[in-house]
Amino acid sequence: MTTLDVRPSPIAGTWYEGQPKALAAEIDHYLDQAELPELPGEVIAVIAPHAGHRYSGAVAGYAFAAVRGRAPDLVAVISPMHHPYFEPLLVTAHAAYATPLGEIPLDKQAVAGLDAALRAELGFGLSPVTRDPEHSLEIELPFLQRALAGEFKLLPVMVREQSPRVSEKLGKALAQVLKEQNALLVASTDLSHFYTQDEANAYDAEMLRCIESFSPESIFAAERSGKGFACGHAATAAVLWAARELGADTVKVLHHTTSGDVTGDYSQVVGYGAAVVMKSTTYK
Repeated sequence: MTTLDVRPSPIAGTWYEGQPKALAAEIDHYLDQAELPELPGEVIAVIAPHAGHRYSGAVAGYAFAAVRGRAPDLVAVISPMHHPYFEPLLVTAHAAYATPLGEIPLDKQAVAGLDAALRAELGFGLSPVTRDPEHSLEIELPFLQRALAGEFKLLPVMVREQSPRVSEKLGKALAQVLKEQNALLVASTDLSHFYTQDEANAYDAEMLRCIESFSPESIFAAERSGKGFACGHAATAAVLWAARELGADTVKVLHHTTSGDVTGDYSQVVGYGAAVVMKSTTYK
C-alpha cells in the first residue's frame, strides 16, 4: 500500500473539533439542523462560509445539507488565500489533504488539466505550495467527508489574485475541466468583517443579493463601491462563472447569520452566508 504525501492539518483541534468521533457528530448535527427550502434543480455548486465551526458551522450545514447523499467523483473547492503569497492562484503540492476524518486525495489529472487551461488563457497556472497555513479551503473538507455518500478526489484552488479577469478565466477553465465529470463545485467565503451587527446585515444583504442575481460582475462592483463585502469574492465569482458554463441558471441563498448571533457581541461581527447554484429541472 502506497502512503500518500499528505498535507497535515494546521487547524484541526482549534478551528474545528480534532477528535474524529466528536467531529463527525458535530458535522452531522449541523447537517441535521439545516432547514432547506425546496430546491427545484440539480445542485452544481454550493457557497459556504469558512470561519471556525463554532461560529459558522451551522450556516455551512445549510450548504452541505443541499448535497447530502450525493456521490461526486471530484470536488473542486475554490477558496481565498489569506496569507501573503505572491502567486495569483495556488494549489497544494501534496498528494492529499488530511483531516481527523481521513485523507482526501487530489485528482492530479484535474489539477494538471486546470493548470494547462489557465496557462493557455492567462500565461500562468497553479503554483504548488507545501504545508500552507490556509484555513478557508480545509474548513470545508470535513463537511464534504460527512455529507457526501462516497469517496471523492479533490481539486483545490486558493485564489490570491482578486481581479475580475483572473476570476472569470479561472471559472471558465474550471468548467472546461469539469464538464464531462461527475463533479461538485464549492466556493468558500465569509461576508463582511468587523462591522456592527446592523451594518453587517446591510452589507451582507447586498452581497447576497449580488450572488443570488447570478451576476459575478456585480460581486466585484459591490466590493469596489463598498456596498457589500466577501473575503472570497473572487473565488465565489469564479465558481459562478464555472457553474454558468456548466448549465446552472439559478442561485438561491439558504441562510445568513453573523458571529454576533453566536457570541452575543454585536459590536464587531463577521457575516456568514450559505447558497446553492442550480441547474433548473423545471425548464422544458
